[in-house]
Amino acid sequence: MPEDEGDALYEAAVRAAQSVPNAPFVEVGSYCGRSTVWLGGAARESNTTLFAIDHHFGSEENQPGWEWHDTSLVDPRTGRMDTLPFFRSTILDAGLADSVVTMVGDSPTIARHWTTPLAFLFIDGGHGVEPATLDYQLWTPRVAQGGTLAIHDVFPNPADGGRPPYENIYLPAIESGLFEDVSATGSLRVLRRI
Repeated sequence: MPEDEGDALYEAAVRAAQSVPNAPFVEVGSYCGRSTVWLGGAARESNTTLFAIDHHFGSEENQPGWEWHDTSLVDPRTGRMDTLPFFRSTILDAGLADSVVTMVGDSPTIARHWTTPLAFLFIDGGHGVEPATLDYQLWTPRVAQGGTLAIHDVFPNPADGGRPPYENIYLPAIESGLFEDVSATGSLRVLRRI
């Protein structure tokens, strides 16, 4: 995540906490924790909690043969990606262990059991059609009225990047009439629940 997008994410989360006091934040797709540091800092400043959700096995674009595969994140014992140790180190190094709750698991499974209204939801999980659609369908109803939905890797122009965050999260949110655009910074879109 570029710094300007991270700063915009932080600012949006702080504003969300002011709009919906005492409600937590959720990040879907934590990977190694770069965006989590911005959100965890916002949670700490806002006296709330960030729940960082990821199975830590990498999305499809992180797997062998794909553009974003990083062999240093492969567990030599299993031969599978495992970003959890890197994520935990990032959170500890940032001093955010008291503000960030690590939730290791499949996003749809956790969402189906989640009932707490959210001040802030950041979706940056799997970028395939199915995971993006499920993240939209299962998580956006949890955003409280006046709360914020932030989506990463939104590319209206297909030449700039993948389609699912745009077509399966951003557009349905706008077309639902439940969310309105607040800001755009790079590929980060911030929407407010009406």
